[in-house]
Amino acid sequence: MWTRFISVTLVLSDQAAPVKNTLFLNLHSLERQLIELRIEHADINALVDIAVHAKPIDELRLRRLKKRRLLLRDRIAVVELALICPEPA
Repeated sequence: MWTRFISVTLVLSDQAAPVKNTLFLNLHSLERQLIELRIEHADINALVDIAVHAKPIDELRLRRLKKRRLLLRDRIAVVELALICPEPA
């Protein structure tokens, strides 16, 4: 099992856009979910690269990582579609 530690520094200023500040304040927003999914997808990409070059190759672990990566890609697509505003007719 792997763990990722993320350090986030939030700088608030009078000129900062309110939309960006609300991203950090709303922990369950779609934008935040999208960022977290993309981070997890990038982490799994790195793990797949490591697993491919490891000797001997653990085929079961590699298949599980690739399956997880595909599921994340699907979830990212769903969240991206939910964020797209419908155009007026």
